[in-house]
This record gives sequence, structure tokens and C-alpha cells, in this order.
Amino acid sequence: MFKPAQRSAPRGPSSRIPFWRAGHSPTLIAAFLYFNFTFMAWVLLGPLAVQIAADLHLSAGQQGLMIATPLAAGALLRVVMGMLADRILPRAAGAFGQAVVIVALFAAWVVGVTSYGEVLALGVVLGLAGASFAVALRLAANIYPPEHKGMALGFAGAGNFGTVLAALFAPSLADAFGWQNVFGLALLPLVAAFAFYLVAARDSSEPAPRKPAANYLRVLRSHDALWFMFFYAVSFGGFVGLATFLTVYFSTQLHLSAVTAGYCAAVCCGVGSLFRPLGVRLAENFGGVRALSGLFLAAAIFFGLSAVGLHSLPAALLTFGGAMLALGMANGAIFQVVPQRFRAELEEMTAMIGGAGALGGCVLVAALGYAQQANGNYQAGLLMFTGCALIAVIGLWIVKSRWRSPVRAGSAARA
Repeated sequence: MFKPAQRSAPRGPSSRIPFWRAGHSPTLIAAFLYFNFTFMAWVLLGPLAVQIAADLHLSAGQQGLMIATPLAAGALLRVVMGMLADRILPRAAGAFGQAVVIVALFAAWVVGVTSYGEVLALGVVLGLAGASFAVALRLAANIYPPEHKGMALGFAGAGNFGTVLAALFAPSLADAFGWQNVFGLALLPLVAAFAFYLVAARDSSEPAPRKPAANYLRVLRSHDALWFMFFYAVSFGGFVGLATFLTVYFSTQLHLSAVTAGYCAAVCCGVGSLFRPLGVRLAENFGGVRALSGLFLAAAIFFGLSAVGLHSLPAALLTFGGAMLALGMANGAIFQVVPQRFRAELEEMTAMIGGAGALGGCVLVAALGYAQQANGNYQAGLLMFTGCALIAVIGLWIVKSRWRSPVRAGSAARA
């Protein structure tokens, strides 16, 4: 079991230094861009799913599995990337992850993707883009002192705006140039971000000591760690699951074109991404349990409303936009609490809860795809996630006595 975080923070000069002067801002910006554009690559198959399915004649179940594959691969590879960052330091591990994704997209663009099996193979490699997030977050957190780590994680994690880029541009570019060429066009921002990363990013001058691989499994002994993983599976899993699947939903349920469906999905993703920092503020001002409880309850309500059946575009935008808003803010709130609860195990927890989040998105997408294939609608998948959000609310109150409130943490740091 992990020991609860202490109620007081050590006094030191770093606690009086403003956030932007306390660390290395070029590294933080590089981590943000790294997170943003690899996130875009990670979810790229989702916005392209309508056009890919039409060309390859995929069933609803196959379509769902195609979208879920990068999410599942990302979940499985997160711990691997975390251990790699331990061995060769985060900057080098991040460079490796970006390089592999760039090479994979270049090969898909030049050689072509012509079968369902090849799409799944590409999805597995794109999973490395999702796995790399743990490295980007660690790179950002390590360059800041403990009292600013939560803010650094929140800023770098705002790179999930890449979902908006994918939903906004991928379907229209596929409509204009063909979906195969979107893989080549995606290389432009990826290569630019990679070049900036190589120039600007640096590792902490005091890197964390190398930890045994067993540490990543040892965190599973803590009930709090398991709850955190479940909470992130609901919040981030719900966010990334909807982000990758909403283009398909708007196209099949409301009979919109792939391009219009992508624009609608981008609106919903944008709401969740832009308001993520507000989740950090809510956790700081009201405490992690209260903030997350309200956000998970709101997500459950919106998922429940969506399961009833949405027959108009305004209703769908309002409902899914509300769900993405709640989930995006919950993502920020969780990463404000994690450094307070798991200071000594931050690297392991970042990798483990990140993997759980990706796995949650995979489960949601697969459930939606097979629900559509079996029943002709998405009701069963949406109701399943409604139940998960409600369980998260109950779980928060079960473990609240073992949590350190971000409000108290902030007061202790200022004392």
C-alpha cells in the first residue's frame, strides 16, 4: 500500500517562483506540441472511418474494431514507453516514439493501405503515438518543482486538442485528396513538431532515479491506484472514445456527410479540450473529490440522454458537447490530484493511468460498434458508459478519506 501524502509541504524558495519561471518553458511547449500532434495521429483513423469503411466494405463491427485498435495498442504500449523513458531518459524516448509514428505514416502514404488487415496493422503502430503521451507528461513534469507539477501536467495534457485537428481536417482532406493522402498530409505538422522538440526539449538536470520494471506492477497493490486508473478510464476513455467515434455516429445516426460529421465532431471535441484547464481550477478551488464527483455525474447524465435517442443535430451537439465538456474537465482535475497523492510514484502512475484511459476508450468504441451491428443503434454502448460514470461517482466517495484535497495541498504549500 502507498502511504497517504503528507499534509504539509516543505518550505523553499521554489514555492515563491511563478509557474513560468519555475521550470523550462521551451520543454513544456515542446511537450505540449508533442502531445498535441501525436494525439492527432493516434485518433486519425476515427475521423477517416466513414470513408475507409466505404472503400473497404467494412461492417459496423469491423469499423468499431478498426477505430479501437490504436486505442488498445496505446494502452498496452504505455508501460513499455514508460520503462523506456526510465532507461534512456524521457527526451530520447519521446524522440524515438515520434520517429516511429512518422515513419509508419510515411510508409502508409507511399505504399498504400488496401485491406482491412493493413488498416489494423497501421492502427497498432499508431498506438505508439498514444503510448508516447506518458513520456510527454513525464518530460513536462520533471522539469518543474513539486508544487508546479500539477499545472505542468495540465498544460502538457491540453495537447488533446489534437482530436479537434483530426476531426476538423481529416474528413474534408480525405474528400478532396483521398483518405490515403491524409496520411502524407498529417506528416507536415508531425515533422515540424518533431524538429522543434529536438531543438527545444531537454531532460531535467536532476533526473529521477531509474526504477525497476516491477514498480509499474507494484502500484497495482494500492486500492487508490486502481481507483485512479478506473477514474481515468472513464474520463479520458470516454473523451478519446467519443472523439474517435463521433464522426461515425453523426454520419450513421443523423445521415450527415463525412465532412459535415467531422465538423460536428470537432465542435464537441473542441469544447472538451478548451475547458480542460478549468477542471484543474475546479479541483484546486473545491477539492478533487467534489470536482470529479460533479463532473462524472454530469457525464453520466449526458451519456444517459444520448442513449435515449437523438434525432436532431442541435440535440446531438448539445448532448455530446456536454459530455465532452464534463469529461475533458475531469481529465484536467485528475492530473491535478495525481501529483498530490502519488508524489514518489508519479512516473509509474502517469504511465499506468494513461494506459487505463486508453483502454477505456477502446472498450467504449468497441461497445458502440458492436451495439450498432447487433441492434441497429448505439444505445447499449452508451448505457454501459453511463453506468461506468455512476460507478466512478460512488468510487470517489468510497476513497475520499484517503485522498489529499488539492485545496489543502495548495494551503500547505503556501504555509
